[in-house]
Amino acid sequence: MKKPTLKPAFIPHLVCNIFGHKFEVSKNVTYHVKEYQCTHCKKQMTTNSNGNLIPLTAKYKKINSVLEHIYNKKELRLQEKSYASSIN
Repeated sequence: MKKPTLKPAFIPHLVCNIFGHKFEVSKNVTYHVKEYQCTHCKKQMTTNSNGNLIPLTAKYKKINSVLEHIYNKKELRLQEKSYASSIN
């Protein structure tokens, strides 16, 4: 009879269960909204409207994508406006 072996994916989850997650920023959506990923178990989180960490679901991925698109358009428009006013 074979002995059960620990799966490699089990160990990172065990580390996170004992010591807690070690989240690092994986993506800056805006200056105040970020996406995080645990370095051990690869769990993904994001910030909600109150600034709390919540799991990154498909719904929040779509929200962050749209928010990033709007934010980038605004930043580009502000840069162009700033450039145009510096020329005059």
